[in-house]
Amino acid sequence: METMFQKQIYLERRQKLSERVESGIILLMGNVEAPMNYPANTFSFRQDSSFLYFFGLQLPGLAGLIDIDNGKTYLFGNDIDIDDIIWMGPQLSIYELAEKVGVENTASSDKLQEFLKDASEGGRKIHFIPPYRAENKLMLEQLFSIPAASLKEKASVGLIKAIVALRSTKDKYEIAHLDEIQDIGFEMHTAAIKMAKPGVYERTIAGYIEGIAMSHGGGVSFPVILTQHGETLHNHEHGNLLQHNNLLLVDAGFESAMCYATDHTRTIPVGGKFTQKQREIYQIVLNAKNVATAAIKPGIPYKNIHLLAAGQMAIGLTELGLMKGDPKEALAAGAHALFFPHGLGHMMGLDVHDMEDLGENYVGYDEEIQRSEQFGLAYLRFARKLQPGFVVTAEPGIYFIPALIDKWQNEKTNEQFINFDKVNEYRNFGGIRLEDDILVTETGCRLLGKKIIPIDIENIESVMQNC
Repeated sequence: METMFQKQIYLERRQKLSERVESGIILLMGNVEAPMNYPANTFSFRQDSSFLYFFGLQLPGLAGLIDIDNGKTYLFGNDIDIDDIIWMGPQLSIYELAEKVGVENTASSDKLQEFLKDASEGGRKIHFIPPYRAENKLMLEQLFSIPAASLKEKASVGLIKAIVALRSTKDKYEIAHLDEIQDIGFEMHTAAIKMAKPGVYERTIAGYIEGIAMSHGGGVSFPVILTQHGETLHNHEHGNLLQHNNLLLVDAGFESAMCYATDHTRTIPVGGKFTQKQREIYQIVLNAKNVATAAIKPGIPYKNIHLLAAGQMAIGLTELGLMKGDPKEALAAGAHALFFPHGLGHMMGLDVHDMEDLGENYVGYDEEIQRSEQFGLAYLRFARKLQPGFVVTAEPGIYFIPALIDKWQNEKTNEQFINFDKVNEYRNFGGIRLEDDILVTETGCRLLGKKIIPIDIENIESVMQNC
């Protein structure tokens, strides 16, 4: 599997960025090694995604600089010495790395501060994005003499918006790569479906599917969520023994060597057969997902798609007796959020939650569509209008969260729309979430990849009972 695109792609990306920012200097910091428990024992290196998008290099300790006014691009970094070679083997020089991505100027890392100081003293604007790692915060604090706590507010909004605009729309090379790696997400999830049997520990399955990701030259795109307690939205605990008739929620994705992501969720019955209660709730979630996916097309705000899915849930839950009254009125009041307290989905690409390090409001919202303050709807990560080339997830879910049920019941929240007596019969139900990765096309949308992870009730039960 490839580790970077062709040189010309990075040249074109940097040119487009320069045109959007128009003037000044753009600084994009790569990441550095991060110690796990002592300096020489580091976490697996993950490059900053914006640096990767424009400079394509997967090595630590690099910084990219685009001098828009003078039409020059620089790569700052240090060549290795014999000690590095002993431990790491031969490595390309900074000049050779720069040549691979079409950068014509190189300098050692210690020259960066001098370059920026001269530019600043000359009254030139230096654009940088908000750092999210402590090491880069300290480095930028030193470079700009700005307290680390103030770097986010001093970051260039113009640069942030320019990067979001470019990275939001995936080009044909990115789409082809995202399509390709979906096969690995399929392999991970079908393995989990087949392994979900009574007496198996959650960690056994989690470890196995993470191993699948590693075997394909990448890793997981986020810590695996694999749990019988799906009512906890981001549950990374894998210590439970699978029990017959429990639901197992598996939210996992693959990250390729180029750092592009997949992200799917399936919820499966331990033992291979849904109970009647489980089938009813599962079908409501699946109906919501299908309705949402069918409605995705350019020009539609994703907030509207979210509300469409939530409205479908309100209808199903009312028919089941868990909600009451007019489903449209319940939706407007936010009563559905007792069961569906998160957003329908997020953008995906180089990050599984694409570009959220730049600020969720810049990625998911704009001047036209602002974040709601209503519980549940406020958690929607992505709400703005869809465009061709956007890649989004659609992941509706229904959860029975005892603490939230108690809070709403005690405070009489939306009691005109919630049948709390019936809801309390589901306190130990857990949660169901279903998620796929979707490309917005010129006329509608399509699922990424050629293989569809089993999602219909009959298909899941068939796979589980025949393995």
